[in-house]
Amino acid sequence: MRIVFGVLAATVVLAQEPPLRLAVAGLVHGHVQGFLDAAKNRKDVQIVGISDPDPALRKKYGAQFADIREMLERTKPEALAIFTSTYDHPAAVEAAAAKHIPVMMEKPLAVSMEHASRIARAGIPVIVNYETTWYRSHGEIRRLMTAGDIRRMVAMDGHQGPQEIHVQPEFFAWLTDPAKNGAGALFDFGCYGANLMTWMMDNQRPLAVTAITHTNKPRIYPHVDDEATILVQYSNAQGVIQASWNWPFGRKDFEVYGEKSYAIATGGDTLRVRLPGQAKEETQTPRELPADERDSISYLAAIVRGKLKPAGLSSLENNLVVTQILDAARASAHTGKTIYFTK
Repeated sequence: MRIVFGVLAATVVLAQEPPLRLAVAGLVHGHVQGFLDAAKNRKDVQIVGISDPDPALRKKYGAQFADIREMLERTKPEALAIFTSTYDHPAAVEAAAAKHIPVMMEKPLAVSMEHASRIARAGIPVIVNYETTWYRSHGEIRRLMTAGDIRRMVAMDGHQGPQEIHVQPEFFAWLTDPAKNGAGALFDFGCYGANLMTWMMDNQRPLAVTAITHTNKPRIYPHVDDEATILVQYSNAQGVIQASWNWPFGRKDFEVYGEKSYAIATGGDTLRVRLPGQAKEETQTPRELPADERDSISYLAAIVRGKLKPAGLSSLENNLVVTQILDAARASAHTGKTIYFTK
């Protein structure tokens, strides 16, 4: 309390939350370097432990632990960020579930529905991190377009190729392994479009999935596809997912067409729209996302602290459907047949 000009006034001191105690499992995913660099510059997160079975990677990143379970036992984090191969996601989630610790993993959720089911059975909060989740342009599209109005969606994602953009050797090794990655570009970049389309369609499962894949550069990618196109059929809409390691430049673009309007996002902040009553296409500046939904660390902290529940693009519900789409696309490309989903 303090006295101000004879009037009793209360001094309110807002307690600052302690930083989120976060552990990191796995160092083979190329996004881990950027994640750790970002975490270093923040006061709301503290990396309390890093684990990886590879001694060379532990030395490179200053990791203290070879085993996830030992790390979780000794550091007692509030959450776990997973940067293993996609194949190793279930084991990491199960280790966290034994301690009732929420997890966030890099996209996609899983290499198969079998693995996705293991993750779902763990019974802990699961967040799947996509770069495109934090694009302001996508948030604006979601506000402009409604599922019942959508007739066509087109997602274009990828880059020149993992070797061509010089990913880390440990990242390249599993990206080009069909068991560890699920496929090639089909899973690596097909997941983005499947994630966004599932979100736009309010987590509907599609009626059918048809896909074709090809390897344009067999000397570099002899075991996986580097080019994939997925057609996703809904009751009143179609989605076309173009996933490629053959683009001349990196891109993450998304187009949504309704009965009387359309919205086209090119990257995170650029949006072109034509809405009813507009004489021509216009460029819009997307509004900011809510503070807790602007990046993966802020979102994870909000989930752990009970401010938000996992929803939308990052949710397990969405990403189980994404895995079904990718699983069906792989089967379609292999058999040459459309895969139909039963009710």
